[in-house]
Amino acid sequence: MTESQDKFIKLLKEMFQFDQADLDFGIYRIMNEKRNEINKFMSEDLPHDIDKGLASLENSATKEQVKKIEEQIKAAKSMDLDPAMKSSMISKLEEQKEKFNVATNTESTQDEIYNNLLDFFSRYYDEGDFISQRRYSKGKYAIPYEGEEVKLHWANADQYYIKTSEYFKDYTFVTTYGNRVHFKILDAQVEQNNNKSKEKKYFQLADKEKPFEVVDGELYIYVQYKEGTLKQKTYNEKIIEAFIKWVNDNTSESLNFAAIIKKEKGQDSSILEKELNHYTAKNSFDYFIHKDLRGFLTQELDFFIKNEVIRLDDIDETDEAKTKLILTKAKVLRDIAKKIIAFLAQLEEFQKKLFLKKKFVTETNYCITLDRIDESFYEEIAKNEDQRKEWVKLFAIDEIKATDGNLFEQGKTAYSEPLTIQFLKENPYLVLDTAFFSEEFKEKLIASIDDFDEKLDGLLINSENFQALQLLQQKYSRKISCVYGDPPYNAKTSEILYKNSFKHSSWIAMMMDRLVLAAKLKEERGALVTAIDENEGFNLVKLEDMLFPFWEKTVVSILHNPAGVQGDNFSYSHEYAVFLFENYKHVIGKTDKEEKSVEPFRDWGPSGTRNSNGNTFYAIKVDLEGKNIVGFGDACNSSFHPNSQNIIKEDYIEIYPIGDDGDERKWVFARETVEEITKDLFVSNNNGVFQIMRNKSKGSFKTVWTDKKYYANIHGSQLLNDMMGNKKFDFPKSVYTVQDCVYAVKNVQKNDGAIILDYFAGSGTTGHAVINLNREDNKHRKYILCEMGDYFDTVTKPRVEKVIYSKDWKDGKPVSREGSSHAFKYIRLESYEDTLNNIARKSIETDLNDDLHKDYFLNYIMDFEAKESDSLLNLEKLAHPFDYTMKITRKQECDENHKIDLVETFNYLIGLKVSKNHAFDSKYRIKAIEGNNRNGENILVIWRDLSGDTEQDNAVLDEFFEQYRSSGTRFDFKKVYVNGDNNLLNLKSENEIWDVALIELEMKKRMFSE
Repeated sequence: MTESQDKFIKLLKEMFQFDQADLDFGIYRIMNEKRNEINKFMSEDLPHDIDKGLASLENSATKEQVKKIEEQIKAAKSMDLDPAMKSSMISKLEEQKEKFNVATNTESTQDEIYNNLLDFFSRYYDEGDFISQRRYSKGKYAIPYEGEEVKLHWANADQYYIKTSEYFKDYTFVTTYGNRVHFKILDAQVEQNNNKSKEKKYFQLADKEKPFEVVDGELYIYVQYKEGTLKQKTYNEKIIEAFIKWVNDNTSESLNFAAIIKKEKGQDSSILEKELNHYTAKNSFDYFIHKDLRGFLTQELDFFIKNEVIRLDDIDETDEAKTKLILTKAKVLRDIAKKIIAFLAQLEEFQKKLFLKKKFVTETNYCITLDRIDESFYEEIAKNEDQRKEWVKLFAIDEIKATDGNLFEQGKTAYSEPLTIQFLKENPYLVLDTAFFSEEFKEKLIASIDDFDEKLDGLLINSENFQALQLLQQKYSRKISCVYGDPPYNAKTSEILYKNSFKHSSWIAMMMDRLVLAAKLKEERGALVTAIDENEGFNLVKLEDMLFPFWEKTVVSILHNPAGVQGDNFSYSHEYAVFLFENYKHVIGKTDKEEKSVEPFRDWGPSGTRNSNGNTFYAIKVDLEGKNIVGFGDACNSSFHPNSQNIIKEDYIEIYPIGDDGDERKWVFARETVEEITKDLFVSNNNGVFQIMRNKSKGSFKTVWTDKKYYANIHGSQLLNDMMGNKKFDFPKSVYTVQDCVYAVKNVQKNDGAIILDYFAGSGTTGHAVINLNREDNKHRKYILCEMGDYFDTVTKPRVEKVIYSKDWKDGKPVSREGSSHAFKYIRLESYEDTLNNIARKSIETDLNDDLHKDYFLNYIMDFEAKESDSLLNLEKLAHPFDYTMKITRKQECDENHKIDLVETFNYLIGLKVSKNHAFDSKYRIKAIEGNNRNGENILVIWRDLSGDTEQDNAVLDEFFEQYRSSGTRFDFKKVYVNGDNNLLNLKSENEIWDVALIELEMKKRMFSE
């Protein structure tokens, strides 16, 4: 193996992630199982293909030419010629021979090809990712430009950002001996002031007096993420060496964990090595997934060959051999590179498929205030110890006393253990969490509430927000009145995890795809509102300009920290709210601030002249006494010209916007929106001429907000600390900032069922704000909160529960216990990491010839051999939908047998708004759900546990179906979904319109659709 070949194969092994041999999760598992075949491809197949491609240079005709030249040289040497002439002739013949020899020297040509391949692939590959840096020439780059006035471009513009905060955190594993071990990050070193570090960052043992520590019987290994000059593998080895020394030098406490550095028989690595490599690999690789790696690398390869391999200056029409050498080398290079691209693209496309796949719902539960629960459930609720303890923890119900008047007036039932039914009746705003009850209890409770989806006030999703937004598309497309987002600002205190110098590029890549998905959910006259500060504010604005070039955008400055945060030059005291909406009037409503001005409703401005194509010229009808407005006429077309401001009709007077000089003007509001402000209009008598005046009781929102209610330290941090009892979340927004951002959207103000979505929910401020708004005007706005952090369970969800139970809090305890009737659902989704961890390879034996097998290997291994993985929807397992399980990681601990909620997952995939959840029928082992899809069609979904005996299963289904249809419930369904082959259509009567669809096919199609 030549040096150039060796260098290139080393790069290939890195690109194929061969250095992760000890990782037994995700795509690494399949790669490791295919290690021998991949190794053969690199070390045997590629060199063979290169030799085969260059073989044409060594054909017999070329050898014959060399032989003829050698004979001519021999003849020339024997000729009796002038010595100078003889020497010149022989020299020319030797030169011709050398050219043919060079053309047939495949060894040097091979070296050139390997060097070219190394040069090409190494310029794009960067630790698990391919960065779209389009090379024009050395030191110069080209960006995709299509004639835009202004072009925004970033290094990762063609990639999905997948490195969310879920990866960059502490990691826990449990040893086979039952001991818990934590890798705990103390510091993540980041660049200051956008300085781009020349050194890469790695996980290293923390600079701490005690980098290893046992607390309450659990081992903590403290690490830092900082610059280094060694490889991650070397730093891992240093951590293990230090740990071994600590075990040898320390007390018996450390000896409890000595077993994790022992290598079990037949294993190449210890438990600690395996887990440490697993952890650092997840944090070091795969920040991005390329959206079209095959297309990108193929395009770049063509440019590379034309620009750097085939140089026009080197092509000599008179030197056929040299030209043939150049073109042959380029062809071989292209063929070999395309094979490598095919394999790399296969891996990338498979990972993209896993990332874009709609994720399973892994848990569904409900939080419901007791006033919404039938009292027949109270006895079981009162006996539930877990729920009682939760209420003590959240709501301090143990401090409710009936005799001392401390919190409740006399005569109320005091807290006792166990709880009494009377106590539950007297505390209607206690929030029951179905997670503390049996599945049977939950089923019966939800089945007892009709039109349940409509009655839900909120939805909390514990998931990475890209995956949550993906799952919401079918059900909520164009239904969200306000989409609010408070992403990490990418300041030093709130940075996303980014690769080396790609700080801003990573942030933009993250925001781009989430903004696109969020925008699809926004209703036509809704708005996207994004909170941001100076660190990424300008990038956000330009990104939105690029994504939504015809939408309107307004940036509001909000004074949130009057003391300011000192920068190098300025002290920053404000942040921004960027409002983005489609180009319609009156998307943004009016404030509640009173403005005492009274002004004519007729437009006196320079643009107030009547427009014949507009709809702002119409009659306003008042009674004959000129006191009250009684109606509005239609917008007048250009042919109508009243000759007076006031035209008296039989029962009313028509008033038109005509000036004293007779000029036709227009009203301030168009005809289709004027009725919304009727209460602000009144009639004025001006010397016998009636005019319409406007009482401006509400004003437009300003673009600078300075009210003290926006101060984050008082109405954000302090408010949250009062609720939770101590600090559990950094930098919460003022609840009034979010409240006004949301309320500014007109459809949120006026629509009783408006939905507000926050896809960076954090501490849950948006849920708090929506509940506050509903308390103020008694509307039924709904919220959807998406949050992936561990604080979903410690802050986000508990905060919403606390806000429901009481409107005011102090030291973590309710002050008034004045609550609200409320219900919300919370679900958890499978993560991308879970998807990877559930990949299972099914080896497929083939009897293909060498060429077909090579094609299969390069293009189809991943799709064919992992297609029955549970994370990719194992259709065979849908025969037992209530027992579908996967390995799910929660709080860094993996549940090897976690049940998946296929019923809830399917509801979201088909966009079902559930009207009736029937409890699981144990007799038939069937669960039925009624609802409507987004087209308003009535849908019935039937899930059944199949026995494997088709005839028996269909008999059971038919019996259930007939009983269901005759039970008196409605049966005007348009479609019936059911799992498993069936003959339901045989039961269809002549006057019924329903059709049958298989759940398996529908689920597969929708789970992998765009």
